[in-house]
Amino acid sequence: MRGPHIWVILKRELSSYFATPIAYVFIVIFLLLSGIFTFYLGNFFAREQADLLPFFNFHPWLYLFLIPALAMRLWAEERKTGTIELFLTLPVTITEAVLGKFLAAWMFTAIALAFTFPLWISVNYLGEPDNLVILAGYIGSLLMAGAFLAIGSCMSALTKNQVIAFVITVVVCLAFILSGFPMVLDFFKGWTPHFLVETISSFSFLTHFNAISKGIIDLRDLIYFFTLMAFWLFATAILIEMKKAD
Repeated sequence: MRGPHIWVILKRELSSYFATPIAYVFIVIFLLLSGIFTFYLGNFFAREQADLLPFFNFHPWLYLFLIPALAMRLWAEERKTGTIELFLTLPVTITEAVLGKFLAAWMFTAIALAFTFPLWISVNYLGEPDNLVILAGYIGSLLMAGAFLAIGSCMSALTKNQVIAFVITVVVCLAFILSGFPMVLDFFKGWTPHFLVETISSFSFLTHFNAISKGIIDLRDLIYFFTLMAFWLFATAILIEMKKAD
């Protein structure tokens, strides 16, 4: 029975995005920033290479602010308006509710990402790119977005204030990004064992996403993203359960 319940929640949440200007504003901003980062900051034409590497290179930083803005309303809004109590009286489990809301937000992100398809067509018009590498980049981007959303879901369940949920999500996601940054790793290399530096690097979005965006789909990278999503969604369910018990 869980599947149908999750599907009902997913459809309810996904339709709610498009019932307000939120969806359209998010998609427009996402496409606008993607274009700016790819063609201007990424020096797309100056590189004279038919690929979307500049497009994907900026995704961690693009998601750092856009995804928390999308995720902050998942539970904080329900708690602020008091509808969470009504929501939790429905014949659905907390796991179904958490998964339904998360999958709706993830699917919405996938829709926004799909609207960047003209970029893929453009590089094929301009040259002969490795389309399997580009496909891998899209898969990696969607997985990373899912990890961002799972963290945002947990932070949203933590507070009634959407702004606070946004800020905390940005800070936590930034920590996951910077843990693989050369500057951070160089700081630890001077006084910590090599295995600890490798462990810190392995927690970074950059370490796993960069590998996938270059066409290297390693099972360890897939496990990393799905494990991260599972952990933060489990934490979300615990927080909602605690709220239900109040």
